[in-house]
Amino acid sequence: MKILKNMLAVLLCAALITVAGVPVVSAQQGTIIIDTESGETVEDLTSTDVPAWASSDMEVPANANAIEVGGKSAILMELSSGQVLFEKNPHERLPIASVTKVMTLLLIMDALDSEIIKLEDTVTCSEHAASMGGSQIWLEPGEIMTVHDLMKAIAVVSANDACAMIAEYISGSEEGFVQSMNERAAALGMNNTLFTDCCGLDDEAYSTANDVALMSRELIKYKKIIEYTTIWMDTLRNGKSQLVNTNRLIRFYPGATGLKTGTTSKAGHNLAATAERDGMGLAAIILGCKTSDERFSGTRKMLDYGFANYTIYTPKVDKDALTPVKVLRGVKEMVMPKMDELLPLLIKKGQDKKITQTLTLAEDLEAPVYDRQVIGELVLMIEGSVAARYKVYASQAVERLGIFKAFIRIFKALVS
Repeated sequence: MKILKNMLAVLLCAALITVAGVPVVSAQQGTIIIDTESGETVEDLTSTDVPAWASSDMEVPANANAIEVGGKSAILMELSSGQVLFEKNPHERLPIASVTKVMTLLLIMDALDSEIIKLEDTVTCSEHAASMGGSQIWLEPGEIMTVHDLMKAIAVVSANDACAMIAEYISGSEEGFVQSMNERAAALGMNNTLFTDCCGLDDEAYSTANDVALMSRELIKYKKIIEYTTIWMDTLRNGKSQLVNTNRLIRFYPGATGLKTGTTSKAGHNLAATAERDGMGLAAIILGCKTSDERFSGTRKMLDYGFANYTIYTPKVDKDALTPVKVLRGVKEMVMPKMDELLPLLIKKGQDKKITQTLTLAEDLEAPVYDRQVIGELVLMIEGSVAARYKVYASQAVERLGIFKAFIRIFKALVS
């Protein structure tokens, strides 16, 4: 009976997508796998009908006070600055279900970045990993899969067995991996978070919208992860298993880059959503929603507000303005100023025309001058208020002039 149901589901999916004119892997190639905890159906996830929350005529909130979202907690954060643009009970501790996997994916990306593991590495499924339950890709003990495919399984269908499998591969055990998850959370300042497993099955674990935004911000710094979190449909096992993503934003929201859904009866419907437009990235987190549509509608409202009202401004400094600064009683008479790369600034749309900047350099410096000694400041103002300050540094060290070198300098000055 189970096999018959799977076959019917595959045929129905293929029929729906074919009618809509959307390419799909042949139904004969295998069973469709979705996040079974999400409450969504294969028909929901593969339908090309635009859901009500994605309607193009939805009104965009004019200010943060006008944003009304469901759920118990929510936050909107700009990714480059970490600036919070909207919040609703952002520090309330709540179970987050499979949104936990944002941290799991972060540790995987950390391990890839440090070359502890590679995408082409093969991993063998243990008895423990195969027994996880919940959303899964039905891994069998002894089954072999690459890190690349395990990441697809985690990012697309929230596979708990894939999480445990790669957790054991990186840390030796799920327990060791969970310890690393909590250590990474502490390092990020996630002060209201406790992880107890690698996948979010345990509702005794908790986090907050603010903390989820912090780890989402950190994960999305790895641009490679977007290749996985934006997958709508893909396959595993040479096409025998088809994957369909529960995060419907990646299909219906322009600029969506991820990130992770999560649902249990206790946690409700949760979503960590990220998107990027015109060089500005946003993270919209919503926790404890009553329905799946409520989480998508809420994150869409927050993202719409952010993109409609804010933009990224990159300051520029005229290099000719960075003139040499006189050094008193130094082995060199001048030192060149320098600045680090100017970080982008989050501003409200239209404020770029109201920005003024003032560069101030020291008139002179007393030797010794140290490398990267602060010798000036660039101040950006918006309508009379300080928007940002950037330090100006000495480009090199300048030693103090000794008596002998001072005598030589005086002698040269006299004879010339």
